[in-house]
Amino acid sequence: MELIEKAGEFASRFGRWNPNDDLNGYPWVENVHAPFTPVRRALPMMNLGLISSAGAYIDGTESFNLSGKGGDTTFREIPIEVEASDLRYAAKGYDPKAVTEDRNALIPIDRLVEYQDNSVLGSLNSAWWSISSYVPDASAVATILAPELVERVKHYGVQAVLLIPASRLCHQTLGIVARALEQSGIPTINISVDPKITDKVRPPRTAYYHGELGSVAGKPNWSEYQRRVLDETLRWMETFDQPGSRKLAVDLETQVEAARGER
Repeated sequence: MELIEKAGEFASRFGRWNPNDDLNGYPWVENVHAPFTPVRRALPMMNLGLISSAGAYIDGTESFNLSGKGGDTTFREIPIEVEASDLRYAAKGYDPKAVTEDRNALIPIDRLVEYQDNSVLGSLNSAWWSISSYVPDASAVATILAPELVERVKHYGVQAVLLIPASRLCHQTLGIVARALEQSGIPTINISVDPKITDKVRPPRTAYYHGELGSVAGKPNWSEYQRRVLDETLRWMETFDQPGSRKLAVDLETQVEAARGER
């Protein structure tokens, strides 16, 4: 199965696209089919990998290039021990305010380590992967970025991957990466706050809600909200028996909290 169906048509349309910050006229990838790999391990026995497209990099190392038409197809492999204060963000297409205040808004290391410590999750992989928030060239994602990420994920023996986008364009990029991972035999789940885009690219599993770009994994400095997003997302990963998307209950629960005068 192709990561981008009608790849030649996309390449032709992308070649004619005039880059702009609002992505006006951008030729979004549109797939019909999706690969699918069943989850073979329960969460308490699973080594979970994390991929975030917040454009994070370690302070003092090379940033992502946000200036080219095609974007930056490199990635950063970051040990989970690296502190939030040591991360910087090359942000395009989203406001980095939330993730700068609390990395868990896009990179929920602290929440996932909590799950690991409480035996909800077998383990969080010892390294996570950061990719650029701006990669308009989907063909390069499919032929360069996705295969290289698959190789690294397999190197660590990761048994499932959680993918968290930061911008609108990231939803497409990570959707393609998820398709590559599932095609290689590694189950995935994407969190989405723009289901129109994820429905176009068709990653195998998507959990969506009406959240905000820049804090897709939950509002900053609100750990309970972040857990609410992650709990349902991760537990759903085991229950999908075919490709699809499901809406998280986080919106309704938050409305109930507001009505009660809670945060």
